[in-house]
Amino acid sequence: MGIFVAIIVLGLLIFIHELGHFTMAKLNKIKVHEFAMGLGPTLFGKEFKGTKFSIKALPLGGACIMGEDDREDTEEGSFNSKSVWARMSVILGGAFFNLMTALILCIIIVGSLGYQPPIIADVTPGYSAYDEGMQAGDIITRLDGKRIFLWDELTMHLLMNPDRAIDVTFTREGVPHQVTLEPRQLAEDARPRIGVVSTGERVQPGVFGTIQYGALTMRYWVNYAIDSVRMLVTGRIGLDQLTGPVGLVNEVGNTFEQTTHYGARVVIFSMMGIAILLSVSFGVMNLLPLPALDGGRFIFLLLEAIRGGKRIPPEKEGLVHMVGFVLLIGLMLFIMFQDIVKLIPG
Repeated sequence: MGIFVAIIVLGLLIFIHELGHFTMAKLNKIKVHEFAMGLGPTLFGKEFKGTKFSIKALPLGGACIMGEDDREDTEEGSFNSKSVWARMSVILGGAFFNLMTALILCIIIVGSLGYQPPIIADVTPGYSAYDEGMQAGDIITRLDGKRIFLWDELTMHLLMNPDRAIDVTFTREGVPHQVTLEPRQLAEDARPRIGVVSTGERVQPGVFGTIQYGALTMRYWVNYAIDSVRMLVTGRIGLDQLTGPVGLVNEVGNTFEQTTHYGARVVIFSMMGIAILLSVSFGVMNLLPLPALDGGRFIFLLLEAIRGGKRIPPEKEGLVHMVGFVLLIGLMLFIMFQDIVKLIPG
């Protein structure tokens, strides 16, 4: 059951991504040749208003085919007959729909469960916060100069920066204070800490506050995804730590199975939380300026706009995307192999 639910969750997020491309194409009166869910041979297909809607054999992946790779096709209604700005909107549509889905889910979760503000309930002796005189009731407002609104932002900042001092701004009875805290890892700690403890209480912010803190929660997840990419590029995360479709299905399935013991409400919000993380990750990863990804295609369109509408030669762009696609497939196969190895007992 867990695997089935995982495939549905991932399938829905992929569907939303492709729906973004499809919707923007239709708004710009671009013909969509095929809207496909899955990869590989077609199991079922039906044409409707000039578009073939199909289900493929492999349940992960999808495509919205508009002939964008056929640079010589400039007939009315073709992708390449439209302005560079229209084509940009189509390319960015998938990531935009993923990010908007995540935002809606964040607003629903904040409206239902509230949010956890960065208010300190206690300070643990032996850590930097205690040494610097921080107290219960202090409200953390900035980390290394960046404004924060959620306790999760503090947790993430410490997770991403475990080995360096952190400039912390907090307020006490409305008066701002600033200290520099050095994370420490004592014998019983799994990772470095600064020694502050959350109240664990969640705040219900009202209608407008729900929208505001839903957006701030969305910002937190986007920052998490961007920081993860930065850590991968800088080598702080190795390729062996990446997870592919097989691993994701397994993780989502395990989470579903573990939460069923706590009732439907816990299951639903757990799945929504995972959907937010994956939806933001899909959006951010697809916007990376890499060949074969939406971000890579956007870069070529941006260059076209800067060059006053003069397009990059089709053969050169095609070669770049082909090389990128081959490398991407190679990376996916490597990650998939790792996922399968991890699932083998012993």
